[in-house]
Amino acid sequence: MASTKWSIDPAHSEIQFKVKHLMITTVTGYFQKFDLEVEAEEEDFTKATKIVFTADVDSINTNNEQRDTHLKSADFFDAANHEQLRFEGKNLEKASDDEYKLNGDLTIRGTTKPVTVNVEFGGIVVDPYGQTKAGFTVSGKINRKDYGLTWSAVTEAGSVVVSDEIKLHAEIQLVKQA
Repeated sequence: MASTKWSIDPAHSEIQFKVKHLMITTVTGYFQKFDLEVEAEEEDFTKATKIVFTADVDSINTNNEQRDTHLKSADFFDAANHEQLRFEGKNLEKASDDEYKLNGDLTIRGTTKPVTVNVEFGGIVVDPYGQTKAGFTVSGKINRKDYGLTWSAVTEAGSVVVSDEIKLHAEIQLVKQA
């Protein structure tokens, strides 16, 4: 069976991360420039032969310019030496009608580790312009220190400034390629 190629619709997709600040509130950030290519043999994507996601580190945005500059620095993502983060999907395991586990390798700052994320398949529709679209919600979590994002500080009271756990959330809309 021939593979079908899918590309991300960036106007209808978003890539977010959430991290605890001072362990009392959550800060949300997102990447403004990203790409995702998928090739699959089945309409439910279970026989995906290619899943490659990249995000430009320099496009990070937390709605605070000073924090964004710090995140791009060598203390965190080191954008000058590591321009992109990359996820390569290895296999998609169907857990139920619309729930999946996606296993793959995540590379941040030149460090690659295996990751499993939860994927909710929203379905496939044809939009008003005749394009076939597929929708997904992706969630998971990683430990930032596993990828060399080790900057840390403690307040005078002994509270951690930035948690190690990073929650990942993405709303993905793919467009079927002709």
